Amino acid sequence: MTNSMNQKILKEVSPSIINTASPKPAHNQPPFKETSHNELKNRIVSKVSTDLANIEKTLHDNLTPNLSLVSEIAGHLLFSGGKRLRPLLMLLSSRLCTQTLDKFDVQNSTIEQLPIRNSVDLFVKFSTIFEYLHAATLLHDDVVDEAQMRRGKPSAHSRWSVPKVVLTGDFLLARSLSLAAETKIPEIIAIMAKITEDMSQGEIEQMEYKSKVDLTESQYLKIIERKTAVLIQGACRSGAILAHRLKNGSKSTLGHDEGKENFNWQTTPQKMFEYWQVREEALDRYGYHLGIAFQMADDLLDYTGDAAALGKNPGADIREGKLTLPLIHALSKANDEDSGVMKNIILNCCGKLEDFNNSFDNFSLMLEKINKYKGIEYTESHAKHHVEQAKKSLELFQDCEAKEILMLLADYSISRKV
Repeated sequence: MTNSMNQKILKEVSPSIINTASPKPAHNQPPFKETSHNELKNRIVSKVSTDLANIEKTLHDNLTPNLSLVSEIAGHLLFSGGKRLRPLLMLLSSRLCTQTLDKFDVQNSTIEQLPIRNSVDLFVKFSTIFEYLHAATLLHDDVVDEAQMRRGKPSAHSRWSVPKVVLTGDFLLARSLSLAAETKIPEIIAIMAKITEDMSQGEIEQMEYKSKVDLTESQYLKIIERKTAVLIQGACRSGAILAHRLKNGSKSTLGHDEGKENFNWQTTPQKMFEYWQVREEALDRYGYHLGIAFQMADDLLDYTGDAAALGKNPGADIREGKLTLPLIHALSKANDEDSGVMKNIILNCCGKLEDFNNSFDNFSLMLEKINKYKGIEYTESHAKHHVEQAKKSLELFQDCEAKEILMLLADYSISRKV
């Protein structure tokens, strides 16, 4: 749906139903502001600590495997200090869409008195869909990559057999799909199916492109979209869908009299549904750009981070034959001599699980060439661009706490150290 069409739909919806605060024009969007990592983190945590505690409890409560071994393997990763970004994004997206629909007239009552406002636990429960799926993909990825460390701990397959770890990942995937089915919202179920398809293909593509010295930037972007962005994108869009459908009924319900009994409609149900779509697509765009920025920042950390903060040795990507944007850009700009040096390292040293100390000289030389051709700066610039696009996607929403936190998370995505 184009921006002009979006604005047309927004104008057609009755002002008595939506908040009429005018969105800020694009040219007034504040430029990227450098804020310290710790300052951003502290501001975010102070606002979402209760949400994070609720998510943590719900992750424990809803895991419910039949075998204690499955719980032990899943918990090894699931409860090892993850950021809970994806469930938090779903919660915040839901809240953004409920906070900015509070202008509904509901039988001379207020929206706070509706049952959905007291069903926070339902939103928290469904937000865990995306953490279970994320954990499943990490378990599988570590097996595929033969990674030895994850979040500063030995990876699961270094403690348990590969078949047990893979099957535990399958269980977590199934758990996320079961929870999606419990929503009884077809759009969310479809999003989950598409995510699992895309992420599987992204992993296969990355394997196919391993040590591919002529990997293009567009190929790289497609990989990180499928491996990272689609899950964050899906969490944000699903949050909006969940808020709209649970609060106001399904599209089919809105077409009948029983859908109108709860509201003094001053616009047609179809226009209201189109309005919801505009908001859902805005959060979808936010999630896409946030996901791309997040992965670019992650790829930068593999060159600029330290082992203590990362929980693993830097340079893991290059030793596994994964070409990311800093290296792709440097290769595209290098002279023949430097290009030959970098390609030689990729073809002869990468993709092999060498001891870090033995491969340190190769990594240092590669990092020297990447810095020479400004691969780090180029990637930082692109990540910041996606942060600004993510924040721009939220312009149509009125100011509220949920929007503020989403804006802070966009900045945090590229300021983080781990």
